[in-house]
Amino acid sequence: MTPRFTTKGGGRLIFVAVGVTVVGALALRFLSPSSPPQYSTVKALRADIENSVLATGTLQAIRQVDVGTRVTGQLKSLAVKLGDHVRAGDLVAEIDPLLPENELKGAQANLANLEAQKRSAVAKLWRSKLEFERQQGMIKGAATSRRDLESAVAQSRADEASLAALDAQIAQAKSQIDIANANLSYTKIIAPIDGEVVGVLTQEGQTVVAAQIVPVILKLAKLDAMTIKTQVSEADVINVKIGQPVSFTIMGDPDKRYSGVLRAVELAPQNYSDPAMGQSGQSAASMSGTAAAVFYNALFDVPNPDHVLRIGMTAQVSIGLGVSKGALAIPSAALKEQAIDGRYAVRILGAKGVAEARQIRIGVNNHILAEVLEGIEEGESVVVGDEAPSWSPPSHGTR
Repeated sequence: MTPRFTTKGGGRLIFVAVGVTVVGALALRFLSPSSPPQYSTVKALRADIENSVLATGTLQAIRQVDVGTRVTGQLKSLAVKLGDHVRAGDLVAEIDPLLPENELKGAQANLANLEAQKRSAVAKLWRSKLEFERQQGMIKGAATSRRDLESAVAQSRADEASLAALDAQIAQAKSQIDIANANLSYTKIIAPIDGEVVGVLTQEGQTVVAAQIVPVILKLAKLDAMTIKTQVSEADVINVKIGQPVSFTIMGDPDKRYSGVLRAVELAPQNYSDPAMGQSGQSAASMSGTAAAVFYNALFDVPNPDHVLRIGMTAQVSIGLGVSKGALAIPSAALKEQAIDGRYAVRILGAKGVAEARQIRIGVNNHILAEVLEGIEEGESVVVGDEAPSWSPPSHGTR
């Protein structure tokens, strides 16, 4: 027969022992001192902080001139080619002078005709004056009538007026000759500045018509220095001032940084003169309810002696708003609410491992690091992250 074991009182003892163990564990958990909450902290240390505005710019020649002609005709010769260096006063192109020469000859012939008419008018005036003087002598001796004397006076005055009219016509004819001479001189196109030929818009043999606009033959630019036209957004332009340091890189050589000083910040948006802009300065897109970005041009110059920089290049520009060397710095993420007096609230990890609120004053802030002017000592731990969630006992419900 197989033996059988019974646990009449033993089962109760085992249950009681397990219960005591659980209660003891819970009591130990609640009665033991709780560990301090855990925070994500960073020590306040010394660092160089630079606040800047990042923008995109376009390189332009510091001076560029469109060389055109004020006369109509065929481009007879082009003395330069793309990339040539020219000096002010050099002959760069010539328009066929046939039409201006004929205009000059016509103006000269008109002047000669008027001068001949003037000589005739002078002789006629001389004769009428003699007749007037004769009539005056005869009227004293009653040898002529009053009517003949008045007729002689009227003729003399009419001849004087005719001579004056011819003088005016001669002056006008001389001005026409001056205009014709100028037009003839315009057929020889002279370089107005020293520079490089950066664009040739008209080739030899083409006919240019200078009726309403001045046709452009070529473009000259001085490339010894370049102007960078930087597009600054409306959110940043209020912080951009003349005299601030500027630097930029180009796509072809991103490791080399060029430096300059901001010389101008335009007061109107870059598309202010666009016909699509309304009288209030708003674009058609903004007036129709479509959000449109607004940019202002900030200008600065850099030397370009080796002509590495070229027109139209894209520049990645950094405009320095403020620099603080060796500043006591904390992460900008640690800054909380800002008070009316400009101070910011932060949390500092105290000696017992508990976060304490503190008000501080900051200086340069580039949204990554912030300079601490007062309120924090070097080496103190600043809370940048929320405390870790503390343990809470589970809720016991009946099922």
